[in-house]
Amino acid sequence: MKRRQFIGSTTLLGAGVLMNKFSLAASSAAFPVVRVPAAKRHFKSTSVEKAISEFKSKVKNPELGWLFENCFPNTLDTTVTYKLVDGKPDTYVITGDIDAMWLRDSSAQVWPYLAFINKDKELKNLVAGVINRQVTNILRDPYANAFYDDPNKVGEWKDDVTDMKPGLHERKWEIDSLCYPIRLGYKYWKLTGDTSPFDARWKSAIQSVLKTFKEQQRKENDGPYSFQRKTAWATDGVPMNGFGYPVKPVGLICSSFRPSDDATIYSFLIPSNFFAVVSLNQAAEMVSTISKDTALAGQLTALANEVNAALQKHAVIDHPDYGKIYAYEVNGFGSFNLMDDANVPSLLGLPYLDAIKNTDPVYLNTRKMLLSLNNPFFFKGTAGEGIGGPHIGKDMVWPISIIIRALTSNNDTEIKECIEMLRKTHGGTGFMHESFHKNDPTKFTRSWFAWANTLFGELLWETYTTKPQLLG
Repeated sequence: MKRRQFIGSTTLLGAGVLMNKFSLAASSAAFPVVRVPAAKRHFKSTSVEKAISEFKSKVKNPELGWLFENCFPNTLDTTVTYKLVDGKPDTYVITGDIDAMWLRDSSAQVWPYLAFINKDKELKNLVAGVINRQVTNILRDPYANAFYDDPNKVGEWKDDVTDMKPGLHERKWEIDSLCYPIRLGYKYWKLTGDTSPFDARWKSAIQSVLKTFKEQQRKENDGPYSFQRKTAWATDGVPMNGFGYPVKPVGLICSSFRPSDDATIYSFLIPSNFFAVVSLNQAAEMVSTISKDTALAGQLTALANEVNAALQKHAVIDHPDYGKIYAYEVNGFGSFNLMDDANVPSLLGLPYLDAIKNTDPVYLNTRKMLLSLNNPFFFKGTAGEGIGGPHIGKDMVWPISIIIRALTSNNDTEIKECIEMLRKTHGGTGFMHESFHKNDPTKFTRSWFAWANTLFGELLWETYTTKPQLLG
């Protein structure tokens, strides 16, 4: 992913409105309009607008109401392009300040709207369009993580050494890129019962997912994928001729990159393998029920069981202070990496992805370690605390990690503290960012990052509907 190093005293919002962040914070009583003007919004949802009105009228804290109005619809307001192609919905979703569609981000960005699709036909069609476009992208190249709207556009990475094809923005192999579309499709199907997106092309995409996962178990050879980039950023390239450091084939799936788009150290990325187990089982259920293909469903289930068994054997290590915890990465030879990254799938976020219960004893031990200074990418300062990662670097907390901390918590006090921290660290802009400095939230990266915005809206709406007392 392109590096965003913009940190400054002004912020360029998605609609192109340039505002001084200090003027926004000048008065605690007045919250200026920073949302994109109605005439410039990409997509309008009546159900989302009703949710915004309800939240603002019922939640006593006006700043939270202001933030919800700005953040929750940000994906719809600024990042989606919806149309019909051959009579079927088609939706292109950019991340914000980068004009490309990530399989991961696009799934995560529309996920919070699934709660409304059964009472909003147009919104339902929009999500179906995302599923359809993701199928097209997977069939184009299952190893790519990001795609252009124009299938003939040539990627900007001129120094990449990999098999780039037209229409690809970036070709970083990440397990989660193939898991997120399954997660989105499965939830859509379960909520609506609509099987129209899950046709022969979708089944072909699932077959491609299965083939790619098996190739990246690397049982016989390194497989067809390699990646190198001529760059000064060490995390943007893969060592050992683009295949990564050696792994012992134990049944786990290799991921050359993390969901941060940073290269792995040990290729068996544990959170992503947990995610793969969930996704393979969901795909198996869909293939069996919708496509009536029990043979393919059996193959998907068999791989899920194999990866799960390997996780039980290789993912857990004994920590001298925390007991049994999950490693972030392993190589099958006994080496492991203890850390977490803010991007999801993360170890912290496993319950959010339905991969592990948030009462699991090993998860709880792991959580204690991750939310401490024993995690090299946990940063604690005067403005806030949370997990970051190598992508931006030291002392930069990612709001996504604070949001996920709240969404996976069993503790009401912790949830409330996370929401308060997020309320106080938007840098006066009214939006979430990729990261902020632990001691100064006015120093941030990415003023237009729709995943963080919409995810924060998801947290606020879930809290409002289940524990409104925590919103003050």
